[in-house]
Amino acid sequence: MTRNGRPLAMTVLSWVYIGVGTVGFVYHFAGIHANNAFRYDGIWIEVVEVLAIVGGAFMLRGRNWARWLAIAWMAFHVVLSAFGTFHELAIHSLFCAAIAWLLFRPGAVRYFRGERPEPT
Repeated sequence: MTRNGRPLAMTVLSWVYIGVGTVGFVYHFAGIHANNAFRYDGIWIEVVEVLAIVGGAFMLRGRNWARWLAIAWMAFHVVLSAFGTFHELAIHSLFCAAIAWLLFRPGAVRYFRGERPEPT
């Protein structure tokens, strides 16, 4: 637990979401061209990356809806990977399970409910 009552796992996970969203946004931005942005779903990929950044930023602030956004974001990737190889599906499923476990542990639940530990 940090001084503000945020579990360390939530801090790390939030920054991972922010980092992954930022790297994904920059990486995919190069593939967008004004004349084919909607044709190749480039804009929608960027929206999904922004959702990761928003989810991570608001998880740092303890917003419960951001926790649900984070798990939905990962579940979306599990569904997408179902159309790919089994390896992709397995990896995304493992990540989704690990993230769900972290987000719904008792300390995380208290944090997202706004309950702060009493000083000792």
